[in-house]
Amino acid sequence: MSHVRPLANGLRTDHPVPGLPFIDDSHIPLDEGPEAIEAVGRNKGSGMWGRFDRNRANGGWYAFTTDPIDHSLGWSVRYHPEHGRTVLLVRDGDMSSLHSDWTRDPLLFRAGGYWWDGTTWYRPAQVWDPVAQDHERRKARAAVTVSAADMLDGRAVPALAYIGKVAAFDPNAEGSDNWLNDLALWAQHHQERGNALPLEQCVVDVSSPELTAGQLIGAPEMAELGGITASTLRAYISRGNSEVPVPQATVGGRDQWARAVVEDWVEARQRSYAGIGAAMSAGDRDDLSPGAAEVRDRFATDFHHTLWDRPDMRKRWVLRQRNKESVAEVADALAWTVAASLDQIIPTEPLSRAVQGAVLHDFTEAIGMYSKEMAKAKEKGEEASWWFLNLTPPVAKMLDWYVRHFPGSASHCIGEIQREAHTTWSIPAAETIDALRGALSLDGELTEEQQETYFALLQPRDDHA
Repeated sequence: MSHVRPLANGLRTDHPVPGLPFIDDSHIPLDEGPEAIEAVGRNKGSGMWGRFDRNRANGGWYAFTTDPIDHSLGWSVRYHPEHGRTVLLVRDGDMSSLHSDWTRDPLLFRAGGYWWDGTTWYRPAQVWDPVAQDHERRKARAAVTVSAADMLDGRAVPALAYIGKVAAFDPNAEGSDNWLNDLALWAQHHQERGNALPLEQCVVDVSSPELTAGQLIGAPEMAELGGITASTLRAYISRGNSEVPVPQATVGGRDQWARAVVEDWVEARQRSYAGIGAAMSAGDRDDLSPGAAEVRDRFATDFHHTLWDRPDMRKRWVLRQRNKESVAEVADALAWTVAASLDQIIPTEPLSRAVQGAVLHDFTEAIGMYSKEMAKAKEKGEEASWWFLNLTPPVAKMLDWYVRHFPGSASHCIGEIQREAHTTWSIPAAETIDALRGALSLDGELTEEQQETYFALLQPRDDHA
């Protein structure tokens, strides 16, 4: 998910973002449909663009256009036939990113990426699900939707608020001192519209125990949980690293993150190529994977034998001051070069496809052998059991070799195997993991501790709530 931060609410939005000013959007044809919005900017001049897409599942749509007055700004609109529309003013370069964020189910975003699908609030999407080919949906705990009606308690003074104009809008200006006054003025305009969405259905914010002050943490603690230094985290943020979640709040000028969001971020880092590689190389003096370390050690011995133990070879290059230990250092360095260059020696992408195909072939054979038993169980209404899934020894040994030498790349391969097994035979992802781990336990060379570490990172969570 992108890190787009909207600049302002359109006056005709149904779901105001807290703290953002309201801008007159009367020069954008919001009521004429997505085609009209797209047409405002599409092919109308240098630096202008527009686009719309429909959501076939619910009859909604989303569109964007460069503002015709200020081309550095743009309007993004998300419409749902039941829940109304969101109208946001953003920087022109952010329109396409927000447009992508609105693909499929998210209707609106709050609190640094928490999103709402019309019924449920979810935390920012971070952990990848290889079966669904999408990020896992993790519900915000005990989340409550805060509506405009909830926030308008009669104490706000609309006369003290104002509606801004695009021509005079400063994206870098400070927000309103009393946003509830702005919200009250918006509510007056909103209720004057024909067929306006009731204020009880106009979503303003989300409330959750995850977002209380006691559950917010700063950059130093976040960095510690992520296993990096605070300066490294700040460098990630300053470079706009998309893997770092958007903060949920800013307190006293300092960014704050929900602990639950940080925990998801840590898990996503652990499940990444780099994270899995680091977990599997932990304890090695060169941070090499178990398989690469074996290659290094084997070649170090071979190189040392060639350079030192063979008199015909040694006399060609050894000086008087050189000794067996110095030759060992040279041999180790040469061996490390080989081990660290395995990805340039082995074509991992074709290897991944070959291993995937071999595993799925073995699954097909196993399912064919037990198809009658499965059919009988289905007739009795019994839940499917996949205990018979197994791999032939050569395939298991090849997968084990892949995991030992390229743990990150192999994790992607296993994810694809999970997805294909689920799509083809409705095998739960956890059952696929159990079958693969069982096969490697029988025919592989990974230690029990290495297996435990590796497959724990790939095991799907039972409860995403």
